[in-house]
Amino acid sequence: MNTLSLSIKSAALGAMLVLLANGAQAQTVYKCTVDGKISYSESPCAAGTGTVLAVPDAPAPPAPSAKAELKQLKKEADRLEKERHRKEAYEARDEDRAARDADIRYKKCGQLRQKQKWAEEDARGATLQNSEAARRKARRAAETVALECPR
Repeated sequence: MNTLSLSIKSAALGAMLVLLANGAQAQTVYKCTVDGKISYSESPCAAGTGTVLAVPDAPAPPAPSAKAELKQLKKEADRLEKERHRKEAYEARDEDRAARDADIRYKKCGQLRQKQKWAEEDARGATLQNSEAARRKARRAAETVALECPR
């Protein structure tokens, strides 16, 4: 998943959390210590020492446009994800095509090398009358291999 898609989804999640936290009200929390044990309560401590903890106020309600903005961000995230999938599919097709082309080239080079080998064998075993033609055929086969199958 790309970074832009993650940041958009994170922003959308943050906006949803703000909407959910809207109903929370600020209240007093007491930290009570009794016999060395700490507990937290909404009411003052009955015995032992107690401390009032400051609880921050609830966040301000979201702007009226937050829902529309969240919807727009989700739409943009979906568009970017579809675009990423399309690019990945295109790259996969290119890799497959390149692999097929490499296989074809490998096979063709194998066939050309085999023809070169046979032509060289024919040149070695040629009679005096056919030796020049056989050497020419072997040389041409070697040139074809060098041209088609560079190392």
